[in-house]
Amino acid sequence: MSFVFRHPPSLALRLTVLIGVGISIVLLGFGLLVERSIDKHFMQQDIAELNAARQSVENAIEEVPTEQTEIWIKQKFGGALSGHRSVEFLLADDKGKVLYATPGVDLRALINVAPRVTRIDQDHVVLWQHKQSTYRSVVVPMNIRPGPLENDNGKYVLALATDIGFHLQYLSSFHRYLRWLTLGACLIAIATIWLAIYRGHSPIRRISQDIRRINSRQLHIRLNLKQIPTELIPLASAFNEMIGRLEDGFKRLSNYSGDIAHELRTPITNLTTQTQVALSKTRTNDAYREVLYSNLEEYERMSKMISNMLFLAQADSHLIQPDKKPVRLVQELQNLYEFFEAWAEENGVIIVIEGEPDITLNGDTLMLRRAFSNLLSNAIRHTEHGQTIRITVYSSANTVSISISNPGPSIPQELLHRLFERFYRPDASRQRNGEGAGLGLAIVKTIVSLHSGTIQATSEEGLINFQIMLPKQ
Repeated sequence: MSFVFRHPPSLALRLTVLIGVGISIVLLGFGLLVERSIDKHFMQQDIAELNAARQSVENAIEEVPTEQTEIWIKQKFGGALSGHRSVEFLLADDKGKVLYATPGVDLRALINVAPRVTRIDQDHVVLWQHKQSTYRSVVVPMNIRPGPLENDNGKYVLALATDIGFHLQYLSSFHRYLRWLTLGACLIAIATIWLAIYRGHSPIRRISQDIRRINSRQLHIRLNLKQIPTELIPLASAFNEMIGRLEDGFKRLSNYSGDIAHELRTPITNLTTQTQVALSKTRTNDAYREVLYSNLEEYERMSKMISNMLFLAQADSHLIQPDKKPVRLVQELQNLYEFFEAWAEENGVIIVIEGEPDITLNGDTLMLRRAFSNLLSNAIRHTEHGQTIRITVYSSANTVSISISNPGPSIPQELLHRLFERFYRPDASRQRNGEGAGLGLAIVKTIVSLHSGTIQATSEEGLINFQIMLPKQ
């Protein structure tokens, strides 16, 4: 069984169809409205003509004298509709005797099929077909005083009809013309819409061309927001920001790879050199043992660096989640002090811890211990003999703050945020001298982030301070 996957319709096609259908419906509705308006106009004209003819006949009947002749009646009624040439009428009594009828159409059949109405309006006139002609007609009963036309009871029937063949022919021609005009207007509108949409999408095509130019060697390219329509500025701005983040990440990844290669090359070079020297001639067991101890130090250094990089990689992939339990911060810092006390005394550094012993938060004990250990070892390493490292812990309603400060050379403000980058060292003279791979502060920031906290570094008046803000819960 094979499946055919087709692309969805283009935006231009969707918009063209949608707008074209809408315009077509509007034009068709407008055409229908015009047709009905013209039809109604012709109907009103015919009704006005029939009413005028009825009034003329009624006036003529009132003028018929008591002593009348058939010739006089024909002359009188023959002139009654002198101004209404298109109207045919027939006057008969209630017994069906025709008193007068226009010579054009025999309306006796109309009297037999049409209902009697007293008003001539659009609700009462009827269409009557006779000998392939169409008439708008009406039959009106008339009550006249007895006597003038030798009718004892004075009851008559007036049938009126006007030929609407010309109107129907005109409407048919107009309807046909209007339909073709509407169809042409729809096609022109759809073509215009498609062209407008195609031209309107030209900025998108231009943006696509600019985007195709971007590759790993040209991540500096940005979309020019001044040449982009207002509607696309948020999209282009978001794209520029994304490329900026990619460029920054690509640079950091490139530097990261280079730093890893450099950091690993140094111990491997040392191991290779020491091994070659040891094998260059026969040595005593103590000499070989000394070489093995030296190699072991290099192995431990590489193992620690790989372990740190693995921790950061797992944290980036969200594979590490802190096992949170109540942690008494001051007690934990006291334990770290006891661990680093010998090293601090050797360097002539004083460590002071300030804070209430009962300050507690929920956190991963091992992770927090690792973060504080990295900060404290970093402070001891960069504090001169006889200076003091001050650790301060204080609590607020929902957060706990841990501040670790030590005297040291000032760090420029623009470099402070880079302290937490991997393999970064602000002092180039300290690089690759056995003081670490430059991952300690990056690990500290990762651990703080895993605890939904923040860390910032400040350097003012010869004092370097790292402040951690952690939520209690």
